[in-house]
Amino acid sequence: MARKPGKQYQAASKQVEAKEYQLEEAIPLIKKIKYAKFDETVEIHMRLGVDPKHADQMVRGTVVMPNGLGKSKKVLVITSGDKLREAQEAGADLVGGEDMVNKIQSESWTDFDAVIATPDMMRSVGKLGKVLGPRGLMPNPKTGTVTVEVAKAIKEIKAGKVEFRVDKTGIIHAPVGKVSFDAGKLVENAASLITAVIKAKPAVAKGKYVRSATICSTMGPGVAVDTTPFSVKAAAV
Repeated sequence: MARKPGKQYQAASKQVEAKEYQLEEAIPLIKKIKYAKFDETVEIHMRLGVDPKHADQMVRGTVVMPNGLGKSKKVLVITSGDKLREAQEAGADLVGGEDMVNKIQSESWTDFDAVIATPDMMRSVGKLGKVLGPRGLMPNPKTGTVTVEVAKAIKEIKAGKVEFRVDKTGIIHAPVGKVSFDAGKLVENAASLITAVIKAKPAVAKGKYVRSATICSTMGPGVAVDTTPFSVKAAAV
């Protein structure tokens, strides 16, 4: 049996109209109706007109938030040789080689937010799919986390790089900042994410690509967002 929403949630919901808001209207509304006592994450949920069961309709990519995410990510780098020192100097929180692979494999250890691996380590890192895969932590060349440019990858992740990937129900869920952020900075971050998802549209996708988009805080109600301006902008590029 579903639990009935609390009074604060219901009161916040009543302030949201049943319409699609422009992003510049939606963000201030989310900040206005927030009621949680902690600094909530602002999230975007986009329902796409794709069938992720087909490889050619998988939507994934990365985008660096222009204003960060308000939290520095804990980065693990799995590498060898000179790249070990490069990773340490670039600010990686955890650095190692086979020792890290063994620790993850034997202990199901995942006390980190992102993993970067150099190509020479992927034979070993490939064994970690069962642990890292379900958590969205598996390094991948398409998202820039399998690379020889270790310092660059660390810098991007620390700056607020977000990886997005459509789930099996055709929805993308991604953070764009904290409720405490200035509204203008949240709008910039959210616009960057929406534009990146639209640009990642598979060539085989038919019909309406973005079926719906909702933005909300961790505890707050969703606010529907009109993505038409971003679709027009992406098409013009």
